[in-house]
Amino acid sequence: MMQHLIVLPVVLPLLVGLFLLRSRHGTMRTHRVVGVTATALLVVVAMVMVARAADGEVTYYALGGWQPPFGIVLVLDRLSALMVLLTAVLALGAVVFACAGDDERGSNFHGLFQLQLMGINGAFLTGDIFNLFVFFEVLLLASYALLIHGGGKSRIQSAVHYVVLNLVGSSLFLISVGVLYGATGTLNMADMAVRLSDLPADREGLVTAGALMLLVVFSLKSALLPLYFWLPRAYAAAPAPVAALFAIMTKVGIYAILRVYSLVFGEQAGSLAALEQPWVWWLSLATMVVAGIGVLAARDLRLLVAYLIVVSVGTLLAGIGMGSPAATAALLYYLVHTTLVTGGLFLLAEMIGLQRGKAATRLVKGRPMHHGNWLAGLFFIGAVAVAGLPPLSGAIGKALLLNAAETSQQPWLWPILLATGLAALIALSRAGSTLFWRSHEGEVAGVSLSRSRWLGVGWLLGASPLLVILAGPVSDYTCATAEQLADPDIMVRAVLSNAGESP
Repeated sequence: MMQHLIVLPVVLPLLVGLFLLRSRHGTMRTHRVVGVTATALLVVVAMVMVARAADGEVTYYALGGWQPPFGIVLVLDRLSALMVLLTAVLALGAVVFACAGDDERGSNFHGLFQLQLMGINGAFLTGDIFNLFVFFEVLLLASYALLIHGGGKSRIQSAVHYVVLNLVGSSLFLISVGVLYGATGTLNMADMAVRLSDLPADREGLVTAGALMLLVVFSLKSALLPLYFWLPRAYAAAPAPVAALFAIMTKVGIYAILRVYSLVFGEQAGSLAALEQPWVWWLSLATMVVAGIGVLAARDLRLLVAYLIVVSVGTLLAGIGMGSPAATAALLYYLVHTTLVTGGLFLLAEMIGLQRGKAATRLVKGRPMHHGNWLAGLFFIGAVAVAGLPPLSGAIGKALLLNAAETSQQPWLWPILLATGLAALIALSRAGSTLFWRSHEGEVAGVSLSRSRWLGVGWLLGASPLLVILAGPVSDYTCATAEQLADPDIMVRAVLSNAGESP
């Protein structure tokens, strides 16, 4: 069983998703039990994978027995294991929340949810750049359907923009993969890294073009300025459990930049090394500034949280642009924090909207809420965490990033990162005051919220204090992950150890 561990995060949601789609006329209770059980099992599998990867050994799974570089491989290292676990934890909170009734507003929610998990996990585990494209398409196809789950004019409009932009990105992705394959003769990322170290001079321009086109694609997926404008409206319009799961979607683009440009275009690539750093560094700072303005301008709680995701994207990509193992370790800690907390805030926004009647999540005066005190407490925890205030995990993540900045980077990163934190604090304080202190006119609004909603939100927002308690072990793991990424030879040796063999 252990030899098939790496493929389980792909096969498990695939089989469950197909089963749920095939039995779409079954009872909703059955779909919920199967969906939640499969996602919980995925958390267990991911925890085992993290434990296996923690010793630093890189292992791979050759599909069909065909060895690399000819066959398709899934690769397990510290980074891929961490991302799969993060996805599973986020998904469990979202699917439990959805069982309160959000899954009934459209068809095939649980089946599509599982297929999106399959695409996300495949993207994190694949060692083949073409199959990175394939898994991107799988997760995007599922996300198209989930985005319009339940219908509505705003969702349809947002979905059209989302689909068109991602189709353009997918086309560019396929072109860039073709260019790199034509120049190197391989699609396996480890093998491509080896071939780039001895690339003929007449092909360097072609590879540079392919690498920069990939950077555009990954920047679109991660919502880097100026390619971020699709995200706020799409995420704000999506159903709450879908928006929560979408919190990991931008991290797929960030992961792809980390993986491809540390492995394929690492130091061994010579003049092609670190192509992305100048672009990512300056654009990430600009992303933080523009997103901070968007946070201050937001007049809806959902839109506010969506802009907070864009702020986190800029922060994470600034860590990549800093180009040091210390910065990579810091951004990985911050990535775990911001993904879970923003996912929890999307779910919390839905609960608040359900309690406010017609006012919903708009930041205007509304009626008192049934569970106002409890919701205010959860909002306070989420706001403190996402703004980066002590004593929660956001403060630790930002402190690690600030500390990792080199002398030449500090005058740029420090004021911008701290200013966006201040903008988030101001916007969230204003939102909290409007939602909970000024909402006292008329009769109590809303209905009693189901237990599954509280469990889903508590599961995700509770991650912030847990990350503080476990800050030592988590930061040790992220530091070891950063060191492993900084040495691409580890991956190359592990994946190509049996190169040339076939079944």
